[in-house]
Amino acid sequence: MQILANIGDGGPGPWILLFPVIWALVIGGGIALLRRTVWRGRRGGSWRQPTVENDSPIAVLGHRFASGEIDEDGYWCRLSVLNEEFGRSAKGGGA
Repeated sequence: MQILANIGDGGPGPWILLFPVIWALVIGGGIALLRRTVWRGRRGGSWRQPTVENDSPIAVLGHRFASGEIDEDGYWCRLSVLNEEFGRSAKGGGA
């Protein structure tokens, strides 16, 4: 390493900037990797209610109710049936 830094009489050349650039890329890559893997799972937090996927039957029923395709009584009747079949109570969680 000492030999590379003292090549020639002029001292270190502009290539000496390569090491900080490499370290910046390594640190930036590590942060990007952590953001895409580890830290993504912690955003929700345990205090938030679990979300339902957009293509699940419960979500489709909610969209139909919100758009006015079904009335409130039909919504609650269908929701109780879907909660027994697809809801959190079927998976062992609290409803």
